[in-house]
Amino acid sequence: QVELVESGGGSVQAGGSLRLSCVASGSIFSIDTMGWYRQAPGKQRELVASINSGGGGNTYYADSVKGRLTISRDNAKNMVYLQVNSLKPEDTAVYYCYAKVIVTGKPGFYAYWGQGTQVTVSS
Repeated sequence: QVELVESGGGSVQAGGSLRLSCVASGSIFSIDTMGWYRQAPGKQRELVASINSGGGGNTYYADSVKGRLTISRDNAKNMVYLQVNSLKPEDTAVYYCYAKVIVTGKPGFYAYWGQGTQVTVSS
């Protein structure tokens, strides 16, 4: 199977920065899209950023975070990163790593999620 493990969350003051990391391991043949979702208390999980596996590494950012977040990945290490700058209290949420994986020996793509890492921003 495949496991995703996030790290880098924590408590910061508004205006601060954090760098979230996620590593995928297991029976991975290749990884297509990787991304980050977040879920704030009482709200639905939302996609904040994603990145494709191609050479160009096409990225997507939610409008609410454009200009403050940068997603990147290291394909050799099966890792994805999220640099979050100018943090706001409304960024407080559990951040989940996501990967669309081709599992060794199985056809098709499978979606995997990490357990999440808490980000808390105080004003």
